[in-house]
Amino acid sequence: MTYAGKRVIGITGPIGTGKSAVLKILEELGAEVIDADKVAHQVMEPGGAAYEAVVAEFGPDILRPDGRIDRARLADIVFNDPDALRRLERIVHPAVYQEIKGRIEATDKSIVALEAIKLLEAGLSLSLCDEVWVVVADEQVQLKRLKQRGMSEEEARRRLAAQMPRTEYERRADVVIDNSGSLAELRQQVEQQWRRLTGAGE
Repeated sequence: MTYAGKRVIGITGPIGTGKSAVLKILEELGAEVIDADKVAHQVMEPGGAAYEAVVAEFGPDILRPDGRIDRARLADIVFNDPDALRRLERIVHPAVYQEIKGRIEATDKSIVALEAIKLLEAGLSLSLCDEVWVVVADEQVQLKRLKQRGMSEEEARRRLAAQMPRTEYERRADVVIDNSGSLAELRQQVEQQWRRLTGAGE
């Protein structure tokens, strides 16, 4: 998908690799940044494009007293039931897609960075992005980061095992960013790609 005068970079990769750090650096360099996870939360807020359909599908028990969806309760339902997760994604993904598409069209910046953990699985990479950057890290680094977020070792390993293998991510990437090292090393890789995109320093 190509937008006139804009280049859309899809950023994805396994959990705990530091995708948001890449997004932050790109924002500092001047890109328009979109976090698909945050967009998904917004479309499920009262009045959001997916709110009514999600409540109709999963019932009023998922609502908090203030009428907002209790995301923790919804997560408990869908992450233990693959069919329920598919039903949720069928509702939420189209709403997220339309919102992201609108934001890409509205920005006046020439480079847009879209972070989405399900970028490849949801088909967003083909329909919205000009190229895909996959952020990877050594497994021990991933585990350490997940434990710093408060996960137990068992939960962290379970989450890693539930994702696509790193080799599959890399096979589908246009650019691979290795975030196993320091923030300075990460910045160096991102800035190199930025120069390629913008022609800076040529």
